[in-house]
Amino acid sequence: MKTAVIIGVGAENGLGSTLCKRFAKLDLHVVAAGRTQTKLDAVVATIESNGGKASSQVTDCTVEDQVINLFEAASKIGTIDIAIYNAGNIFPGNVVDMEADYFRDAWEVCCFGGLLFGREAIRHMQPKSRGTIIFTGASASLRGSAGFSAFNVSKAGLRALAQSMSKESGSKGIHVAHVVIDGTINGGQIRSKSTDHADNLDEEGLISLEGIADAYEYLYKQQKTAWSFEVDLRTAIEKW
Repeated sequence: MKTAVIIGVGAENGLGSTLCKRFAKLDLHVVAAGRTQTKLDAVVATIESNGGKASSQVTDCTVEDQVINLFEAASKIGTIDIAIYNAGNIFPGNVVDMEADYFRDAWEVCCFGGLLFGREAIRHMQPKSRGTIIFTGASASLRGSAGFSAFNVSKAGLRALAQSMSKESGSKGIHVAHVVIDGTINGGQIRSKSTDHADNLDEEGLISLEGIADAYEYLYKQQKTAWSFEVDLRTAIEKW
């Protein structure tokens, strides 16, 4: 049995849960990880009701022991074939008003957690000399924006980390990739917010969850002789 470890799983109509459902359809046992048991249970129940295999583990991506335990639990189920780091929320705020702890929290969730997760994934994949690790990025991975310095630094750091991991691990048979989601995702998070930004967007201006999952599946299925490090995704009308 091959397993998929996916962290950053929240609401059922979010990206993490969409990725769980997609890789369950590919006959992998999905280990869904996140901070809220009830949300994880809902995703697992949906997968199982559709004939897939899944389990869950509450995990804080910034706590080393919890990340280690996550991968040890997944490896007992089967061979870890793909690991996806989808953790991290948007951290807005101006530099002049920013508390040091707020900046540190953003970095820990969006970047430091990626180190712990990627390191453990590589350690478990090395014996088989195969596996795929994918990190979820954002517009902030590539460019800084006013009012988002903590998020910008954290996501840019995660991208650099992923690139280093890719160069270190490629020759060992492990494919490390990064996905830049350049725009707003058409998921539960944006739909639950009553903001001018959310209200002004329609279906054409929102990135499809299934379309994003297509890109992750594409990276997972790439031949070893033609790997991509990065895929960037945006709508047809996004200004970039």
